[in-house]
Amino acid sequence: MVFLLSGCSEKAAFEELADGVCASAQEKLVEAHISSQIDAIAKEDWRLAYSFASPAFRSNVKIDQFVYIIGAQYGMLIDNQGYEFSGCTIANQKITQQVAVTSNATVTDLTYTLSVQKGALGVDSATASEAKLEA
Repeated sequence: MVFLLSGCSEKAAFEELADGVCASAQEKLVEAHISSQIDAIAKEDWRLAYSFASPAFRSNVKIDQFVYIIGAQYGMLIDNQGYEFSGCTIANQKITQQVAVTSNATVTDLTYTLSVQKGALGVDSATASEAKLEA
């Protein structure tokens, strides 16, 4: 539902992707998009979570592969106890968003890469750095 409601404002916010720090409106939309995907993953609503992936990702990775990848490499998203955003930037028509995910007393830093096609955001990838114990 959020995805449909934000469609018009999303298109306007991403008409021009200038290199540098994300504008406030862009940052809010990126955070909402990633939050929606993480929340769907936590509920194991795989179809909804998959819908937040970019068309390019979906053309290369089918939903059953997506479910396997999340379970095998991104269990912290399923079992997350919260997440925080920092550092949204744009370079070469790609958006990069840092997300710190807390799960089982560890924090994993994820670097999300998103693209915009026809004014709509989509997650291309998420890369995890080494997990660290929560301070």
